[in-house]
Amino acid sequence: MTTTPTVAATVPLGAPPSWAVLERRLFDVLDTAWRTFAARYCEPDGRLIFRGTGESRDGADDFYEAFFNWPVLYQLGGADDLLAAAKHHWTGVTEQLTEAGYLVDEFERGYDWFHQGESLLLFYGICAADPRDAAFRDRACRFADLYLPGSPAGNYDPATRTIRAPHNGAGGPRYGISDEWQSYHADLKSMRPFGLPLPDVAGVREWADLADPAKARAMGSAMDERIGRGDTAVNLAATGLAANAWLYGHEDRYRDWVLEYVDAWRERAAANDGVLPDNVGPHGVVGELHGGRWYGGNYGWAWPHGVYSVGAAAVIAALHTVLVTGSADRLDLARGPLDAVEAHGIRGTVAGSDASIRDRWEAELDVEAETLLVPNRYRDGGWFDFQPPQLGLSAWLWQAAGQPADRDRLDRLRKASGYDWADVREFRNKEEAGHEAPWLEFLRGANPGYPEAMLRTALGQVARRLALIEADTSDPAAVHVHHWQRHNPVLTEALLQLVTGTPQVLYNGGLLPSRLAYFDAGKQRPGLPPDVAALVDLATDDHVRVELVHIGLSDERRVLVQAGGFGEHRIDRVAYTAAAQGYPGDPRAYTAPDSPASTRTADVGGPRLEVVLPPGHGVRLDLFLTPRAYPAAHHSFDE
Repeated sequence: MTTTPTVAATVPLGAPPSWAVLERRLFDVLDTAWRTFAARYCEPDGRLIFRGTGESRDGADDFYEAFFNWPVLYQLGGADDLLAAAKHHWTGVTEQLTEAGYLVDEFERGYDWFHQGESLLLFYGICAADPRDAAFRDRACRFADLYLPGSPAGNYDPATRTIRAPHNGAGGPRYGISDEWQSYHADLKSMRPFGLPLPDVAGVREWADLADPAKARAMGSAMDERIGRGDTAVNLAATGLAANAWLYGHEDRYRDWVLEYVDAWRERAAANDGVLPDNVGPHGVVGELHGGRWYGGNYGWAWPHGVYSVGAAAVIAALHTVLVTGSADRLDLARGPLDAVEAHGIRGTVAGSDASIRDRWEAELDVEAETLLVPNRYRDGGWFDFQPPQLGLSAWLWQAAGQPADRDRLDRLRKASGYDWADVREFRNKEEAGHEAPWLEFLRGANPGYPEAMLRTALGQVARRLALIEADTSDPAAVHVHHWQRHNPVLTEALLQLVTGTPQVLYNGGLLPSRLAYFDAGKQRPGLPPDVAALVDLATDDHVRVELVHIGLSDERRVLVQAGGFGEHRIDRVAYTAAAQGYPGDPRAYTAPDSPASTRTADVGGPRLEVVLPPGHGVRLDLFLTPRAYPAAHHSFDE
């Protein structure tokens, strides 16, 4: 890389800002937290302590999910040995799942991409955190090759531009459904809120009909033949494998497959009035296995989750096209599902709606308050399953390219909401997301207390998880495979938002193109150095403002600030305020010397800027960018 320009903080802080103290406290607590989790739940070889037998095809993802955000914490500035620990647990769990029959040659034998995407977040994070690890680079390419045209695995049919089965992987197309659904019976209580998987099985018109064993078998057989074959929209998340492999060496074949597969689905959406269909039959025809219906595929619009799964996969794939091309031309793939449900929105309460998922909203907002509800699903009778919009999807579309259409969508959702977007509620869900509204209000300048409130919330949730671990006397032979996820005490949502200006990673298989990334120049590793805190309070496509503070009392810190998690943006110039008394009217301004702020500018002309921070000093940087000026890539400290 070319020589990195340097700026320095030259005026002492005075009293450090409260957000910086809380942020560094969170790093310290998280260091204790992941070690506590590993000591309680893991074997010496890294695998999870587990004596169960698994659940048919389902379950492999849950083992990896217990560690999904550990590499991200390392990249933000977590402990020096956290990356090695993440690799250790990935290796141990991989051996564990291979022994259990879930994996072939270190990869999923064959399951749906709603779950495979979840299981791969740990792997993607390790690849991004340590691109020089040759073993993981080899795995990244080997896993991606499973889906390329001509692969012996046979997952992809280039003639129809489809992935041949909803369940797929190292074993190739794995036709059919999970074994426990061969008889889809009324006692499957966890699935009852989602209704009937298929609407047209003879004699099955309502859930109660599944109490008849013959009808339950008929439903299972129909699911096996129709839901268990052909392509499905959630397979779009498989583009993450090829995009991740492309980030290593920019091999055209990986980029070309991502674009070929995404463009096939874009054409199908264009032929369906802009709404992304969820199924394609073995001959490449939408609705081929569902009586001509564009809905009805596995994890599709009708069953079980609708936009929660279809929309997530579409946004994930669209983001991957931006990564591999530097262009936002294919974001229509993701806008379609979000615009479709918004167009049919109503006002109502979660408590009074037909929402199939309620527990997440009970944590995130007042379910008795009237607000915007959008349909999550579609069936023969039309749109149904009304729930509040999932803001993470729209936030990531705005993050991808900063285009007006995506900013406008967020504004419409905010104005239509019946709850205060500035309110920071204390919860943690499975995706470790859900605080997008108050964060977006902060970036809009309407929620100045957000950093402190969010960091206190994160600290409280870590403490709660640690208390659960301390009180846990579960028998490893009896725990459910979600047990570890519910106890994982590592949190990264707050740090991603505040340190990098980025939403939490999309949980069903997204890569993580953050607005900013950092490297510790002293230790030559990713992340903020010890005692250094960062706060992004303005983030658009071409302008990011970040404050860096060294709250320690000794030792100079040198930080490399990188524009884009994959080094894809160019910093054209920087305006920096060496003193730290805050901008005029800034309610977060903190004590500083009486000397006036010294605002200077410097040309940068590259993806990185070095910042020198003496102890007890801070600096505020306005980074003016040319977005996506360089090909995105996995970058180590010195490359």
